[in-house]
Amino acid sequence: MYLVFAESQDNKYKKSSLEAISYAKAAAGGAGVAVFTIGSTDASELGQYGADKILQAASLTCSDPFVIAAALAEAANACGAKCIIISNNYAGKSIAPLLAVKLKAGVVSGVVALPNVDGDSMTVRKGCFSGKGFVEMKLNSVIKVLAITPNSYKIEINAGSGAVEAYTPQANVSQARTQQVELKKVTGKIPLTEAEVVVSGGRGWKGPENWGMVEELAAILGGATACSKPVSDMDWRPHEEHVGQTGITIKPNLYIATGISGAIQHQAGVSGSKVIVVINKDPEAPFFKIADYGIVGDVFEAMPKIIEAAKVWKAGNH
Repeated sequence: MYLVFAESQDNKYKKSSLEAISYAKAAAGGAGVAVFTIGSTDASELGQYGADKILQAASLTCSDPFVIAAALAEAANACGAKCIIISNNYAGKSIAPLLAVKLKAGVVSGVVALPNVDGDSMTVRKGCFSGKGFVEMKLNSVIKVLAITPNSYKIEINAGSGAVEAYTPQANVSQARTQQVELKKVTGKIPLTEAEVVVSGGRGWKGPENWGMVEELAAILGGATACSKPVSDMDWRPHEEHVGQTGITIKPNLYIATGISGAIQHQAGVSGSKVIVVINKDPEAPFFKIADYGIVGDVFEAMPKIIEAAKVWKAGNH
């Protein structure tokens, strides 16, 4: 049995959780797939992605990773799960190691491909050296925990029975080690970790007043906006848009870097992108070394043409 932890936000399951369920269904082969979820979001939809059984702890709304890991360990023991799948997002990075300790399991984070199962052993591929390479990790433990890099596996419709069962773990909010004092949500934007298209800007835009073209292109392509560290440090853009080694690590299908030279720290956070497009007036900019497509030119001249081309493309596809 494979068990997946599915997260919801604003009464909607996260894209990364649907990817994790699809991944588990493909990895499980003939084995069953169970899903553990907390909160009261309607979980019946999870069956269409491969969940055979859904354990919903509606009363557990705690965000404390220690409590969630404890509840997830209970669920794993209850359904006899030998492999637990978690998204390697903010929550997953905290929960996965705690869960592994509780279950005495082997754990691999940053998994980017389906596992190779050989008897009781499992070999998985994960990113390493800030996304510059990959390493094959072999797990020989009885129970295994895999944290899947978001956007590494596509969402698939592969219906399971999807039966939802009310589940009440012994772990509860009274055991939380942290307390949420305030929650500030960014509304009206696609979360960077969920976005399939990201348009990013750097100091080449010369100031926050010029950011309109970055936002316009992102809106046309149905994507999110991001920025380099110097831009967020200068308060041109909010810090939650900073991508890079010291910011958010993302792996969109398309990453468009505009006016960013591409220092190694920035590349570390975006090198997992499937396609990278770079626009920079410096032909020696480091970003061109890893770009799939590049334009040597001033962003103020190139972007208006790209925006117009994107509008034509969108009109032809709608």
